[in-house]
Amino acid sequence: MHFSTSQDGSINLYRNRNSSLTNTLVIAAVAVFVLWADQYTKSLIRKACVPDFPACRTIVPNFLRITYERNVHGAFGLFGNNAVLLIAMAIVVLVLFWFSFREAAAKSPTVRIAFGMIVGGAIGNIVDRLHYGYVVDFIDFYRIWPNIFNVGDSCITIGVGLLLLSSLVTRRHR
Repeated sequence: MHFSTSQDGSINLYRNRNSSLTNTLVIAAVAVFVLWADQYTKSLIRKACVPDFPACRTIVPNFLRITYERNVHGAFGLFGNNAVLLIAMAIVVLVLFWFSFREAAAKSPTVRIAFGMIVGGAIGNIVDRLHYGYVVDFIDFYRIWPNIFNVGDSCITIGVGLLLLSSLVTRRHR
């Protein structure tokens, strides 16, 4: 920790300020990357596939296909189809996550990456809802999973999983 004494005798803690900025930049960088990957892949799907067609391309027969789905519902097809309500819910959840995990984010690079993934994925879906009125979904594990999803959804799920694992590891070490 770097510190110096100012003219009035108070101590300035540079490391705390710098590490807080670094932590925020890590979250932002991950979020921006996830947002870019989400929007880029969705733009490829919009150009290459026909909406609501059973399969644009089969990747692994009887397992994985690319399908352009216009999803007007929330996570896992739940929470209705009101875009304003779904956007508001996403923002509330992000704020709740931030207040729940901000101390952990200050201490753990895993939590920072997880939170960046969640933020980037959520913003990607919010952008879709604002721009199109629906979310573009396209990853379809049609034999094992009933819902079609996208890169942003995947990052949100992985981020939540990382937060849960991080919480379990932290509790176990106490």
